[in-house]
Amino acid sequence: MKFSIVTPSFRSSKWLKLCIASVADQEGVELEHIIQDSCSDDGTQDWLPRDPRVRAFIEKDAGMYDAVNRGFRRAQGDILAYLNCDEQYLPGALKSVEAFFGENPHIEVVLAGTIIVDGDGHYTCHRHSLTPHRRHIWFRFPVLTSSLFIRRQVFEQRGISFDARWRDLGDFHWVSALLKNNVPMAVCDCFTSVFVDNGENMNLKPNAIREREETRAMMPPWIRWLKPVWIAHHRLRRLKAGHFSLKPTSYAIYTLQSPERRVQFDVSQPTAVWWDRL
Repeated sequence: MKFSIVTPSFRSSKWLKLCIASVADQEGVELEHIIQDSCSDDGTQDWLPRDPRVRAFIEKDAGMYDAVNRGFRRAQGDILAYLNCDEQYLPGALKSVEAFFGENPHIEVVLAGTIIVDGDGHYTCHRHSLTPHRRHIWFRFPVLTSSLFIRRQVFEQRGISFDARWRDLGDFHWVSALLKNNVPMAVCDCFTSVFVDNGENMNLKPNAIREREETRAMMPPWIRWLKPVWIAHHRLRRLKAGHFSLKPTSYAIYTLQSPERRVQFDVSQPTAVWWDRL
């Protein structure tokens, strides 16, 4: 089982280096790491084409989701995933995902958990995944794509790619397409990834806010009227799944201060609440 990890890149040189390192040190799996860089002018091109750990493609694209589609079309792996520049895989992540796919041959999409950190790598919270619910996702999106993995057939045979018309909310509309096509999904009870909440993430910018409003306008009125019901049900699902019963833990990641070696962070009081993104 070979993994193809695609990273869309634009003017994110310092974060991209950490992302690449976190993929390159995955043990016990076969993988390729495809970087789709949109002609960055921040120094990325000075080192990326010569990095032997990746397959680098430097070309203009129509945005992040177009870059991911391009990478998926070039991918040679059985399992596809995309990891943004400000995201990383935790040690052993892909080995755990490989085992889960092997034990569940009928599952086409695997969802795992993500640890949220700040720009220096310090802990913010744990973010578990839930299998998406058709009604809930309008109000609570239970997936971070940093911990989402698909079989190649989802992209090739089913033809479910990212809609590049969306520059920031492509994840939502892609997951909606997975639900519409009844693609078999399951949650792997592990944490595979880290997401850096550095205050500069695309989903905080004006275009993302505009696209959220545009997407909300597509919501059926009856779903909007029952919003309290869907949110309450979502919270019950999280409670039943044990999302709020976390034990002390630790994680190891690359940081801007330590780009060559993972740094371990101990978490004595983990939380499943992302206070800035409820």
